[in-house]
Amino acid sequence: MRASESGRVIVEVDGRRLSLSSLDKIMYPATGTTKAEVLDYYARIGEVILAHLWARPVTRVRYPHGVGDASFFEKNAPPGIPDWIRRAGRDPVFPLIDDVAGLTYFANLNSIELHVPQWRVGGAGPDAQPCHPDRLVIDLDPGPGTGLRECAIAALVVRERLTGIGLDPLPVTSGSKGMQLYAPLPGVHTSDQIRDTVMQLAQELTAKHPELIVWKMAKGLRPGKIFLDWSQNVAAKTTICPYSLRGRATPTVAAPRMWTEIEEGSSSNSLTQVRMEEVLDRVADLGDIASQIARED
Repeated sequence: MRASESGRVIVEVDGRRLSLSSLDKIMYPATGTTKAEVLDYYARIGEVILAHLWARPVTRVRYPHGVGDASFFEKNAPPGIPDWIRRAGRDPVFPLIDDVAGLTYFANLNSIELHVPQWRVGGAGPDAQPCHPDRLVIDLDPGPGTGLRECAIAALVVRERLTGIGLDPLPVTSGSKGMQLYAPLPGVHTSDQIRDTVMQLAQELTAKHPELIVWKMAKGLRPGKIFLDWSQNVAAKTTICPYSLRGRATPTVAAPRMWTEIEEGSSSNSLTQVRMEEVLDRVADLGDIASQIARED
């Protein structure tokens, strides 16, 4: 690593030379977390998160001046993107993040959040086509008057239903308000088929647990309940990638969780969103507990 005359820092990552800038910029004012620390997190979590990003088009949420200021979604590959970053599709042209160099490139553009669909692409380039989804997702969105405890109760209800049809769900606290449940799929059904199945499941659980769960999106129905958002299985939609940072007040992460944590959190207020330092410690101790929905070597 060396500093250039312009104040930028030149680094070599995965054999790629990258120019990093504004490393002392405060990205999270509440904690004083700098851009350098964000870059460090993505470098240290790189091996794990790359298995979840592999072959999935990446939509980024960029925070040019930190989380206390305006942000914007970016689907297309940005102008000036290096040739070595693979792309997929024609309109939009999504980037694919294959290595820590790619992670570093986008983190340097203040891309704090990384969102991906439930499907992967076959190959790369303009003619790359989406494969069938290899997982389903149910977003548990807490309505007014509810929080992670109620999400945990609902997650256990959903787990029972999913395991009853032979699926193996995985909980991820979102780093924002609620959590997601993922379940790996064999990749033989379309996004529309998965969407319809999950919507039907949400309707069934609403009928069985009307005091806790709602399947309709109308905000007037959500106070005191957990909205099971089935719509994120639509092919055009994305969810936050496991291990991605979130653009919240503090540097929280979409963190895979063990079911024992969800069970405990359903009867207490022990369940909280997890910050990036804690995630690094968890991965060092537990490995990737979300490996069931990650790339298989």
